[in-house]
Amino acid sequence: MVTLVNIRAYWRFFVVVRQFLPLLLAYARDRRRFLVVGGRRRVDAKTRRRRADRLLDSLLTLGPTFIKLGQLLSTRPDILPPEYIDVLSQLQDEVPPADWSAAREVVEAELGPVDEAFDDFDPDPISGASLGQVYTAAVDGDEVAVKVRRPNIEPLVESDLRVIRWSLPILLTFIDDSRSFSLENLADEFAKTIREEMDYEREAEMLREIRESFSGDDTVVIPPVVEDRSGPRVLTMEYTPGTKINDLEALEAREIDRTRLAENLQRAYLRMIIEDGVFHADPHPGNLAVTDEGRIIFYDFGMSGRVDEFLQDRIVDFYVAVANQDTDAILDALVEMGTLSPEADRQVMGEVMELAIQDVRGEDIEQYRVQQIVGQIEDSIYEFPFRLPKNLALVLRVATVVEGVCVTLDPEFDFITIATDYLTEQGYREESIRQYIDEAGDQVQESALATVRTPPKLESALDRIDRENFHLRAEIEDSNDVFDTLAKRIVYGLLLTAGVLSTAVLYSFATVRSTAVAAAFSFGVAVLLYRSLRERKGIRAKPQFTRQNLKERRRRESD
Repeated sequence: MVTLVNIRAYWRFFVVVRQFLPLLLAYARDRRRFLVVGGRRRVDAKTRRRRADRLLDSLLTLGPTFIKLGQLLSTRPDILPPEYIDVLSQLQDEVPPADWSAAREVVEAELGPVDEAFDDFDPDPISGASLGQVYTAAVDGDEVAVKVRRPNIEPLVESDLRVIRWSLPILLTFIDDSRSFSLENLADEFAKTIREEMDYEREAEMLREIRESFSGDDTVVIPPVVEDRSGPRVLTMEYTPGTKINDLEALEAREIDRTRLAENLQRAYLRMIIEDGVFHADPHPGNLAVTDEGRIIFYDFGMSGRVDEFLQDRIVDFYVAVANQDTDAILDALVEMGTLSPEADRQVMGEVMELAIQDVRGEDIEQYRVQQIVGQIEDSIYEFPFRLPKNLALVLRVATVVEGVCVTLDPEFDFITIATDYLTEQGYREESIRQYIDEAGDQVQESALATVRTPPKLESALDRIDRENFHLRAEIEDSNDVFDTLAKRIVYGLLLTAGVLSTAVLYSFATVRSTAVAAAFSFGVAVLLYRSLRERKGIRAKPQFTRQNLKERRRRESD
């Protein structure tokens, strides 16, 4: 089995390299116009979108594992530019169903003969995906849904995961250091996620846990697991039909309040993430339906996640800060979550947040939409020191997808209003106000103590200055090697000056050979100085993100 996986992995590696080689060469030419020499090429939004379409085609060609990888990449704006995120978000996890005879072998290997395990079994699947497909059947007279892992998917996934690990060092040579951290995390996260999604026992456990937490909620329906008809590769659940949540005409025909439905969906996810710490992480319309009474049905818990208490608190801090339009608190929450580098320029990032909030603010100052804010942040992630920790990527995916479903149900839906009401009902906003008052009191107390301590210290310092016994020591942090670069350029300049003068003197009083040597030396130094001045680092400042930058960027994209 191991040998077979290795052979398959070697072949897949060749296929993957052949698919992605044109894109890799294009990225290499972006860094060096002629691969080895030359400056950077400017890549516009149209070119990035064309490349994203090519990447999408390659992922579809490579099959199930890479389709899943593309879906995960569509949630990682810290790795890909916005154009790629937009294109890959259209990637659907749909492939032709496997032959029933092969799927039947999987069912019978887990549960025994199909005719004995089920009263009836429809061999035509009602839905199919890259890792599994769903059938309808009957158990003890009750209709059930049977999710079956796709036949022979395990060796394909394992060989593809090896290919991804082998390809990672190659990919890292084509990206900068700020994204290499996120890309390495992505590879580990993807391997963990896809293996978990193939483990139906884990899915059953997550389903049971979430179902139990909503046991008293009359707005949500989570089908129970049929325990004695389930296993690692087969998951049987009670069949609960409903209207697809984005079928607006059918919902209108059943007189279901779509605004209330959107609010219930948003509240359900806020509860799962903030309160319960375990959540359904794949809320696209295919996994959400509505009963005739207006209750929301959740399907497919293969992609689900957990949120620890620390991250829950930081998410609450972020939502409260957005509701209060407190950019400093937003940045603090992002830093504590590990999303924003502590070394980031807070002034620049604060301006980004301020622009994002201003851009989405409606007539009422409290009404603005989180997806537009997240969209602004995602655009800046590709240019600023943002990154997504493993435990936050799924939360970001859920936030954006759920908000999109809610806006489909109600174009006037405002996530922040619902989130603010929810946080207020749960007491989080009052708690943040009390915490702010406590911190303000501590600061007042510390300021009073400092007022008492400062005069004696100031008098002591003045006495030392008067006695000429006062020393000042300063340490300069030069992480960008600014002074080394400056010193190098000064030395090159002095050498070039000396070389030019020497050449002129030798040309007047010495031999041609001596003059040629001095001229060659001067030319070499001039080349070194020119290359040093062309470097885009050191004392050259990086452009800041300003309102004018944002307006110009939007104008280019609209064109």
